[in-house]
Amino acid sequence: MPKIDITATISQRIGITTTIPQEVIWASGNIPVDLNNVFISSLDKEKYLARAYRDGFPRTSCPWIAGIYGAIQVMGGIDALVVVMQGDCSNTHALAETLEDYGLRIIPFAYPYDGDYELLEVEIRHLADSLGAPWDYVLHYYKKLRPARKLAAKLDELTWKDNKATGWENHRWLVETSDFGGDIRNYEKKITTAISEIENRVPLPQKLRLAYVGVPPIFPDIFDEVEKMGARIVFCETQRQFSLPLHDDDDIVAAYTEYTYPQSIFQRIEDIKAEITCRDIHGIIHYVQSFCFRQIEDLLFRRHLDIPILTIEGENNFELDERTRVRLEAFVKMLED
Repeated sequence: MPKIDITATISQRIGITTTIPQEVIWASGNIPVDLNNVFISSLDKEKYLARAYRDGFPRTSCPWIAGIYGAIQVMGGIDALVVVMQGDCSNTHALAETLEDYGLRIIPFAYPYDGDYELLEVEIRHLADSLGAPWDYVLHYYKKLRPARKLAAKLDELTWKDNKATGWENHRWLVETSDFGGDIRNYEKKITTAISEIENRVPLPQKLRLAYVGVPPIFPDIFDEVEKMGARIVFCETQRQFSLPLHDDDDIVAAYTEYTYPQSIFQRIEDIKAEITCRDIHGIIHYVQSFCFRQIEDLLFRRHLDIPILTIEGENNFELDERTRVRLEAFVKMLED
């Protein structure tokens, strides 16, 4: 097999709306672009939402979906979109249909509900065929991404084991593993520098340890605000899953069957339970997005997780609102008492 350079010239920017086997995109000679990260990190995110509403998106639609739509329309530069038709949400289906009507190429992908290995392999191979990625190249890139994922795991350990990385740093570096910012080597360089600086710190003083479960927040300042209240988020469930933390061999299909976010809620619950014990967590912040079906999952979390849970909701507010701040403060105080 010829040597493949991961920094080779990129021909197209392939958008994604949730974590997929990104190795396929790299192996096809293209670059993955996580549009969630593009939307939430942009100074123009208000403009993206305004564009979606102006084009007819209901005000009750998920702001993440509306924001992704607006980002594609305003920013441009996306040549195709991989859409998860099973394992994400029905809003994504409508987003795909809307963008397809505008002429954007839509490439479907599906996670089997039960994590079936054979079905998932069929889906990954179909995605590879759709993008023209040879299977041996896909496997090569799976190995090629391993060092970056190991660095993300090291940063995670610096959060919960060494108590030196902040909750925001944990979120920031793990969430970026969905596409590595479009530049693997640059990600490795930046996170290596961050790890070196963090390792030299004195451990952080907060003794109250919290878990954050659910999709990444639309108001990222929650991590710093929680620390000001005297607690610290030492586990980011979904963000950690983006980095494929549970698998370390050469089987890409097995790795993605263990990626819990698109699987049954019960697979997520078992992962959360294990981390609650491992990380000595005292309470859970469950984040839900307005108008999202995942709000219903809160019932199952409360039934199966024997630990205090605070459920908070984000809409299209990009900073923590006062009501949520007060509820967080009361939750922290209750746990301290």
